[in-house]
Amino acid sequence: MNTKIVRYILCRMLGVEAALLLVPVLVAVIYQEKCGIVFLIPIVILCLLFLVAGRKRPEHGQIYGKEGMVIVALAWILWSLFGAMPFTLSGYIPSYVDAFFETVSGFTTTGSSIIPDVEVLPHCLLFWRSFTHWIGGMGVLVFVLVVTSLDRKNSMHLMRAEVPGPEKDKLVPKAMSTARILYGMYLTLTVIEMVFLVIGGMNLFDSMIFSFGSAGTGGFSNYADSVAHFNSAYIDGVITVFCALFGVNFALFYFMILGDFKSILKNEELRTYILLIAGATAAIMLNIHSLYPTIGKSFRYAVFQVVTVITTTGYSTADFAQWPMFSKAVLMMLTVIGACASSTGGGIKVSRLLVGMKCVKREIVQLAHPKSVGIIRIGGKKVSSDVLRTIYIYFIAYVGILIGSVVLVSLDNFDFETTFSAVLTTLGNVGPGMAQVGPMGNFAEFSPLSKLILCFDMLAGRLEIFPFLVLFTAPAWRRKF
Repeated sequence: MNTKIVRYILCRMLGVEAALLLVPVLVAVIYQEKCGIVFLIPIVILCLLFLVAGRKRPEHGQIYGKEGMVIVALAWILWSLFGAMPFTLSGYIPSYVDAFFETVSGFTTTGSSIIPDVEVLPHCLLFWRSFTHWIGGMGVLVFVLVVTSLDRKNSMHLMRAEVPGPEKDKLVPKAMSTARILYGMYLTLTVIEMVFLVIGGMNLFDSMIFSFGSAGTGGFSNYADSVAHFNSAYIDGVITVFCALFGVNFALFYFMILGDFKSILKNEELRTYILLIAGATAAIMLNIHSLYPTIGKSFRYAVFQVVTVITTTGYSTADFAQWPMFSKAVLMMLTVIGACASSTGGGIKVSRLLVGMKCVKREIVQLAHPKSVGIIRIGGKKVSSDVLRTIYIYFIAYVGILIGSVVLVSLDNFDFETTFSAVLTTLGNVGPGMAQVGPMGNFAEFSPLSKLILCFDMLAGRLEIFPFLVLFTAPAWRRKF
């Protein structure tokens, strides 16, 4: 393990976080909020760390896969630890564990919250809380690669460790250029959504909050009743469309810019993603139609919840915890599946679901015809044995973490629906669960131990497990394997 370069990159990243913390300070100045001063304390600490260890690059600065994994995992933990400080220092979240939970939920774009009355928070804290969604949506390492010359030589190792999906493809030969293209599309879509929301009657601050949440597929709101606060079919529609767009593989937006519509139409993951949304919406709409006066309203609420759950955004326009069990079961299924690979959404990803289904089909065919040779293809491209092995290990690790977390969180003695959905929704980075952690509930009643376990689940889910497995594995820290 090259600890010197790990320390150097981490401290440079902390310097970037110090700069980002100045943005909510500006918001506090605009709204004349004195509590904005609490951001200055972590800013000073982060700047000192940057000055001490983040200015001079070590002579031997080469990193490999294991360093990339460790850097990514530690970066997310450290950004969350320092990002939580303003909440506690301001007194609005007295418990640092609670503040850490809220910040991890923000950066990982989960949207689970421990705050029972979010509307009492000042504008600067509300802004920082949602701004973490936007930063974490494309990844904190990707963000730093865009705004700084962090480490051009090793940038691909960092991107591979952070960008979600079973395969990490570059859009262009250079990783730094790929990061800039990704963030260019990300920023453009965010601004467009803000404009549409302002047209729909939102003020600028609200439009930024909800655009940050939609873009990062996070779900934090500055209102206790989330999107339902506006009671607007137009706003529901805009957020639904943009959440769905941010759940699409960003490589497809790049193909669209190039005019390569053939590749978009041939994309099997996109077709499956659209079919899942359409099928789940139709099923839930028919199941809840008796709860609403018209079929149009049933469709409006069904499609909104389906899209925000499958993209792991977690916004709500209705308390779906009160819907029939069939509708809740469909939503829980979507919680596990999640959005497309290389999107801002969480979950296991539609591409992994496709590969898993094709593997089952291949095994059935080979049982019937032992001499047959089955090749797994996605979008016409052969899935390599290395990718298949990684997906198998991912599923095993996912189930292992899910079971272990449920057992530990069950020590709080909540009902099974609350316990299981709390773990499932944090591991999938969705936000709201069922029962006490439903869209109208929160995670405040969990013990500090359970909150830390759920923080681990959020981080592991966002980074797709492997960086955290490497971080907590002894061989990763050895100089030689």
